[in-house]
Amino acid sequence: MKTVLVFVALLCLAAWTALAQGRDPIRHGRALAKEFCARCHAVSLYDRSRNREAPPLRTLGRTVDLDQFARALSRGLPSTHPDMPQFKFHLDDARDLRDYLRTIQE
Repeated sequence: MKTVLVFVALLCLAAWTALAQGRDPIRHGRALAKEFCARCHAVSLYDRSRNREAPPLRTLGRTVDLDQFARALSRGLPSTHPDMPQFKFHLDDARDLRDYLRTIQE
């Protein structure tokens, strides 16, 4: 019985490791952008912001240091506009979003 439990535990660990290695941070970052930002901002190379006052995320690198952006998101990005909610991401999610944003910068 003990051998079976060890085997099951090892199998679960192997499956979890495979999932973690197969995770695409850019795809995850794009999904986060669509979920949390697309209500107002353009989140890809060619779309337009739904809110005319919300800059497209593809231009964010012009005014924000993307290297520091992930840390700011994980600490709680303060709102710079009354309509924008405050965001606080897990550091891994913030890094994935940052990595995605780097792929769309103009």
